[in-house]
Amino acid sequence: MTEGKPKPPQQVFTLVVEVGRKAGDGLPDKSTGAALMCYAGGVDEAEAVRETVALLKAADLAPLDVSGYGTLDDRLAGGEVIDDGERALMQRALDENSVVVAQMTPFFD
Repeated sequence: MTEGKPKPPQQVFTLVVEVGRKAGDGLPDKSTGAALMCYAGGVDEAEAVRETVALLKAADLAPLDVSGYGTLDDRLAGGEVIDDGERALMQRALDENSVVVAQMTPFFD
């Protein structure tokens, strides 16, 4: 093992993942896909995206696109108001080093 700089601390990133249809995905009948709002931990946004995509694929979902909205501090600096419920989900993702899917919005044609 090489010694170097300590690993940066984990942060939680807000991601929106668009998923397509796949057999056994559990999405509503007649939906064409969905958007999932996720909170995911990582040392950077790229790691959070990789972990989230891997988890969704393991759950038989078909990720198509990921949009990143930054950390809590990024979002606050951008003028967003983050309620206590959303902050609690972000903290859960950090505490559990996990991906929390906070909301699923199905798409219909």
